[in-house]
Amino acid sequence: MAATAWSALWTFPSILFSAFLVAWAAEAAQFLISQGLALALLAWLQTLPEFAVEAVIAWEAGKDPSQTHLAIANFTGAIRLLIGLGWPMIYFVAAYSGYRNGRRKTWAEIELDEEHAIEVVGLLPPVLFFFWVWAKGSLSIWDGAILVAMYVAYLAILWRVPPKGEESAEDVAYVSRAVLRLGGRMRWAAVASLFAAGGTLLYFTAHPFLESMLALAVLFGVSDFVFVQWVAPFLSEFPEKVSAFYWAHKPKGAAMALMNMVSSNINQWTVLAAMIPLVYSLSVGDVAALPFDGEQRTEILITILQSVLGVLILANLRFSYWEATLLFTLWFAQFLRPGLRDEISWIYAIWSVLIVAHSFVDSERLRVFRVFRDLLRRQARRTPPETPVPVAHR
Repeated sequence: MAATAWSALWTFPSILFSAFLVAWAAEAAQFLISQGLALALLAWLQTLPEFAVEAVIAWEAGKDPSQTHLAIANFTGAIRLLIGLGWPMIYFVAAYSGYRNGRRKTWAEIELDEEHAIEVVGLLPPVLFFFWVWAKGSLSIWDGAILVAMYVAYLAILWRVPPKGEESAEDVAYVSRAVLRLGGRMRWAAVASLFAAGGTLLYFTAHPFLESMLALAVLFGVSDFVFVQWVAPFLSEFPEKVSAFYWAHKPKGAAMALMNMVSSNINQWTVLAAMIPLVYSLSVGDVAALPFDGEQRTEILITILQSVLGVLILANLRFSYWEATLLFTLWFAQFLRPGLRDEISWIYAIWSVLIVAHSFVDSERLRVFRVFRDLLRRQARRTPPETPVPVAHR
């Protein structure tokens, strides 16, 4: 166990380096394809560790029904971590960066681009579908098929969004700028190579990294349930937190950092959720739905309500300091006192109702749905984006 813990000395920097490789690739890719599609690809690579952890737990649940609660704990914990900890931390990193360099007002809102309406609205359908999953008390392969179809539809919409213009390339990292200076095919090859190198390193490092962190958790006396619900998701989501915080410290990068997290949320609510009953059925040896009891339904419900609230908070395409603070406070309260889940669920629900009610006096409160509708109408009048004009040398 001690030897495994020591392996953190090489797995931790490897995970960091892989996170930067895929972040640089995504920065460059947004000038070749839409930013949303680049972030969707990035989310796939970043959530590889989360998929690996959830697959192992779902497999064990198929062999031992007493382990079912761990599959739900890891799944719900991962989502709540991204929204309750990840989103607020992006805001506070951006605020601290603005305070340090003076290029952004410290407590200014994070303003999203109109194209980000696709990610914000794209998070809503799978979350609302999970009300049905929660109500029937099981997650089946057929549920997974519907969730995957939602994800494919989301990607299809992103595919039709044009890439960023070259005038936006001034704030990207040196490596990304170097890639964009290359010729047409070389540029695509360089982006693909960065994604491939980062993804490969992440794939081979993820398991020993998680094992080393588990060994450290055992040495510090962390319980299995706490590790599965909070520690393991935090570690498996570490790559996306690195890239998101890397973007958040840039004057114009906070919105992209936030959408990085939202894209990962969509990935988890759709493809990751769909994988759970599939692996569970393979483990059982028959087509089977993963069942969950009353306590696990409570975990799912609070996760659904938190995500619905997250969509509504971003529905005006802004993210403020007080919203970040309250999201973090509610997450931290349930982390410290799990028994407060019912009360916090009510707070999420009431907050959501208040936002909807406010939209009747402020038409901009739910602006994202109008912007999304207009984006779809514009897409209907044009063909999918072609390969963009090469970015000028800088």
